[in-house]
Amino acid sequence: MSVERHIAGMLQQIARQQDIVEIAPQGTAPKAAALAYVAEQYGYTYGMAYRTGFKNSLVQVRMYRDPRPDARVREAATLTAHPQAGNGGAVPGLGQNSLTPLPDAVGAVAVLKDLITFDVMALYMADRSQKVVVYLACAVLTALLLIDKSPVEALISGGAVAVLSTVAFNVGAYRRRKIAQRLTAAGFFAVRDERGDQRFLRPGQQLPGHANPFAA
Repeated sequence: MSVERHIAGMLQQIARQQDIVEIAPQGTAPKAAALAYVAEQYGYTYGMAYRTGFKNSLVQVRMYRDPRPDARVREAATLTAHPQAGNGGAVPGLGQNSLTPLPDAVGAVAVLKDLITFDVMALYMADRSQKVVVYLACAVLTALLLIDKSPVEALISGGAVAVLSTVAFNVGAYRRRKIAQRLTAAGFFAVRDERGDQRFLRPGQQLPGHANPFAA
Protein backbone atom coordinates (compact mmCIF):
# COMPACT_ATOMS: atom_id res chain seq x y z
CA MET A 1 0.00 0.00 0.00
CA SER A 2 1.33 3.47 -0.91
CA VAL A 3 2.15 6.16 1.63
CA GLU A 4 -0.76 8.24 0.37
CA ARG A 5 -3.20 5.38 0.91
CA HIS A 6 -1.87 4.70 4.41
CA ILE A 7 -2.30 8.33 5.36
CA ALA A 8 -5.69 8.68 3.66
CA GLY A 9 -7.00 5.51 5.30
CA MET A 10 -5.97 6.68 8.75
CA LEU A 11 -7.40 10.17 8.22
CA GLN A 12 -10.70 8.65 7.09
CA GLN A 13 -10.94 6.88 10.44
CA ILE A 14 -10.09 10.14 12.20
CA ALA A 15 -12.65 12.11 10.17
CA ARG A 16 -15.36 9.77 11.47
CA GLN A 17 -14.20 10.73 14.99
CA GLN A 18 -13.81 7.07 15.91
CA ASP A 19 -12.85 6.41 19.51
CA ILE A 20 -10.16 4.01 18.29
CA VAL A 21 -7.98 4.34 15.19
CA GLU A 22 -5.98 1.35 13.98
CA ILE A 23 -2.69 1.80 12.13
CA ALA A 24 -0.90 -1.06 10.35
CA PRO A 25 1.78 0.32 7.98
CA GLN A 26 3.34 -2.86 6.60
CA GLY A 27 5.33 -3.94 9.59
CA THR A 28 7.88 -1.31 10.62
CA ALA A 29 7.94 0.66 13.85
CA PRO A 30 9.33 3.87 12.24
CA LYS A 31 6.43 4.03 9.76
CA ALA A 32 3.93 3.26 12.49
CA ALA A 33 5.45 5.97 14.69
CA ALA A 34 5.20 8.55 11.91
CA LEU A 35 1.50 7.80 11.40
CA ALA A 36 0.89 7.76 15.15
CA TYR A 37 2.40 11.24 15.33
CA VAL A 38 -0.04 12.47 12.69
CA ALA A 39 -2.94 10.92 14.61
CA GLU A 40 -1.80 12.73 17.75
CA GLN A 41 -2.05 16.05 15.92
CA TYR A 42 -5.72 15.25 15.32
CA GLY A 43 -6.43 14.73 19.00
CA TYR A 44 -5.55 11.06 19.50
CA THR A 45 -3.10 9.48 21.89
CA TYR A 46 -1.02 6.32 21.72
CA GLY A 47 -2.67 3.28 23.27
CA MET A 48 -0.77 0.12 22.40
CA ALA A 49 1.11 -1.77 19.69
CA TYR A 50 1.36 -5.44 18.84
CA ARG A 51 2.22 -7.71 15.92
CA THR A 52 -0.45 -9.28 13.77
CA GLY A 53 -0.97 -10.69 10.29
CA PHE A 54 0.81 -13.56 8.56
CA LYS A 55 3.75 -14.69 10.71
CA ASN A 56 3.25 -11.56 12.84
CA SER A 57 4.64 -9.47 9.99
CA LEU A 58 2.56 -6.33 10.70
CA VAL A 59 2.98 -3.81 13.49
CA GLN A 60 -0.53 -2.81 14.52
CA VAL A 61 -0.87 0.43 16.51
CA ARG A 62 -4.01 1.42 18.35
CA MET A 63 -4.65 5.12 18.94
CA TYR A 64 -7.38 6.42 21.27
CA ARG A 65 -9.31 9.65 20.97
CA ASP A 66 -8.05 11.96 23.71
CA PRO A 67 -10.98 13.53 25.60
CA ARG A 68 -8.97 16.37 27.13
CA PRO A 69 -9.64 19.99 26.04
CA ASP A 70 -6.07 20.57 24.86
CA ALA A 71 -6.44 17.64 22.45
CA ARG A 72 -9.50 19.26 20.91
CA VAL A 73 -7.56 22.53 20.56
CA ARG A 74 -4.73 20.63 18.88
CA GLU A 75 -7.19 18.95 16.53
CA ALA A 76 -8.83 22.26 15.54
CA ALA A 77 -5.46 23.87 14.87
CA THR A 78 -4.38 20.94 12.70
CA LEU A 79 -7.61 20.97 10.67
CA THR A 80 -7.14 24.68 10.03
CA ALA A 81 -3.46 24.39 9.09
CA HIS A 82 -3.83 21.28 6.92
CA PRO A 83 -7.21 21.39 5.17
CA GLN A 84 -6.08 19.15 2.28
CA ALA A 85 -4.37 16.42 4.31
CA GLY A 86 -5.37 13.05 2.92
CA ASN A 87 -6.24 14.60 -0.44
CA GLY A 88 -2.72 15.23 -1.65
CA GLY A 89 -2.04 18.15 0.67
CA ALA A 90 0.54 18.55 3.39
CA VAL A 91 0.29 16.31 6.44
CA PRO A 92 1.29 17.59 9.89
CA GLY A 93 4.87 16.72 10.79
CA LEU A 94 5.70 14.72 7.66
CA GLY A 95 7.33 15.46 4.33
CA GLN A 96 5.17 15.59 1.22
CA ASN A 97 4.00 12.07 0.24
CA SER A 98 6.42 10.63 2.78
CA LEU A 99 6.52 9.04 6.22
CA THR A 100 9.77 10.83 7.00
CA PRO A 101 9.25 13.25 9.90
CA LEU A 102 10.10 16.91 9.47
CA PRO A 103 12.81 18.30 11.79
CA ASP A 104 10.35 19.67 14.35
CA ALA A 105 8.62 16.28 14.62
CA VAL A 106 11.72 14.04 14.77
CA GLY A 107 11.91 13.96 18.57
CA ALA A 108 8.23 13.17 19.11
CA VAL A 109 8.29 10.45 16.43
CA ALA A 110 11.37 8.90 18.07
CA VAL A 111 9.50 8.69 21.39
CA LEU A 112 6.52 7.05 19.70
CA LYS A 113 8.88 4.60 18.00
CA ASP A 114 10.25 3.65 21.42
CA LEU A 115 6.73 3.15 22.80
CA ILE A 116 5.78 0.97 19.84
CA THR A 117 8.99 -1.06 19.91
CA PHE A 118 8.76 -1.62 23.66
CA ASP A 119 5.20 -2.95 23.38
CA VAL A 120 5.90 -5.08 20.30
CA MET A 121 8.98 -6.66 21.92
CA ALA A 122 6.80 -8.00 24.73
CA LEU A 123 5.74 -10.75 22.30
CA TYR A 124 9.32 -11.99 22.11
CA MET A 125 10.38 -11.58 25.74
CA ALA A 126 10.61 -15.03 27.30
CA ASP A 127 9.49 -15.45 30.88
CA ARG A 128 10.98 -18.05 33.24
CA SER A 129 8.68 -20.87 32.14
CA GLN A 130 9.40 -20.24 28.48
CA LYS A 131 13.14 -20.28 29.15
CA VAL A 132 12.77 -23.60 30.97
CA VAL A 133 10.98 -25.02 27.91
CA VAL A 134 13.76 -23.82 25.60
CA TYR A 135 16.52 -25.30 27.75
CA LEU A 136 14.63 -28.57 28.12
CA ALA A 137 14.35 -28.67 24.33
CA CYS A 138 18.14 -28.23 24.15
CA ALA A 139 18.56 -31.17 26.53
CA VAL A 140 16.20 -33.31 24.44
CA LEU A 141 18.10 -32.33 21.28
CA THR A 142 21.35 -33.40 22.92
CA ALA A 143 19.83 -36.73 23.92
CA LEU A 144 18.56 -37.35 20.39
CA LEU A 145 21.94 -36.51 18.88
CA LEU A 146 23.55 -39.13 21.13
CA ILE A 147 21.75 -41.79 19.11
CA ASP A 148 23.95 -41.41 16.05
CA LYS A 149 26.72 -38.99 17.13
CA SER A 150 29.53 -39.15 19.63
CA PRO A 151 28.88 -37.73 23.13
CA VAL A 152 31.25 -34.83 22.42
CA GLU A 153 29.50 -33.89 19.17
CA ALA A 154 26.07 -34.16 20.81
CA LEU A 155 27.10 -31.99 23.76
CA ILE A 156 28.70 -29.38 21.51
CA SER A 157 25.60 -29.16 19.27
CA GLY A 158 23.12 -29.03 22.13
CA GLY A 159 25.31 -26.58 24.04
CA ALA A 160 25.62 -24.30 21.01
CA VAL A 161 21.83 -24.07 20.71
CA ALA A 162 21.56 -23.31 24.43
CA VAL A 163 24.20 -20.58 24.17
CA LEU A 164 22.51 -18.97 21.17
CA SER A 165 19.18 -19.03 23.01
CA THR A 166 20.76 -17.38 26.05
CA VAL A 167 22.31 -14.66 23.90
CA ALA A 168 18.97 -13.99 22.22
CA PHE A 169 17.21 -13.74 25.60
CA ASN A 170 19.84 -11.36 26.96
CA VAL A 171 20.03 -9.13 23.87
CA GLY A 172 16.25 -8.68 23.81
CA ALA A 173 16.12 -7.90 27.51
CA TYR A 174 19.01 -5.43 27.22
CA ARG A 175 17.43 -3.61 24.29
CA ARG A 176 14.11 -3.34 26.09
CA ARG A 177 15.84 -1.98 29.22
CA LYS A 178 17.53 0.73 27.15
CA ILE A 179 14.20 1.73 25.63
CA ALA A 180 12.64 1.81 29.10
CA GLN A 181 15.41 4.15 30.26
CA ARG A 182 14.79 6.52 27.34
CA LEU A 183 11.05 6.56 27.97
CA THR A 184 11.59 7.25 31.67
CA ALA A 185 13.95 10.10 30.79
CA ALA A 186 11.26 11.47 28.44
CA GLY A 187 8.83 11.72 31.36
CA PHE A 188 6.84 8.50 30.95
CA PHE A 189 6.11 6.22 33.89
CA ALA A 190 5.95 2.43 34.03
CA VAL A 191 2.82 0.46 34.94
CA ARG A 192 1.67 -3.16 34.66
CA ASP A 193 -1.32 -4.03 32.52
CA GLU A 194 -3.93 -6.71 33.24
CA ARG A 195 -1.60 -9.40 31.86
CA GLY A 196 1.30 -8.28 34.00
CA ASP A 197 3.23 -6.78 31.05
CA GLN A 198 5.11 -3.55 31.62
CA ARG A 199 3.77 -0.52 29.77
CA PHE A 200 4.73 3.16 29.67
CA LEU A 201 2.22 5.99 29.97
CA ARG A 202 2.34 9.76 29.88
CA PRO A 203 1.65 11.68 33.09
CA GLY A 204 -2.12 11.86 33.66
CA GLN A 205 -2.80 8.89 31.40
CA GLN A 206 -4.12 5.52 32.52
CA LEU A 207 -4.26 2.18 30.78
CA PRO A 208 -6.94 2.17 28.08
CA GLY A 209 -10.47 1.19 28.97
CA HIS A 210 -12.93 0.11 26.29
CA ALA A 211 -12.55 3.35 24.32
CA ASN A 212 -10.98 5.90 26.64
CA PRO A 213 -7.24 5.92 27.34
CA PHE A 214 -7.81 8.01 30.44
CA ALA A 215 -10.34 5.61 31.97
CA ALA A 216 -9.26 2.90 34.39
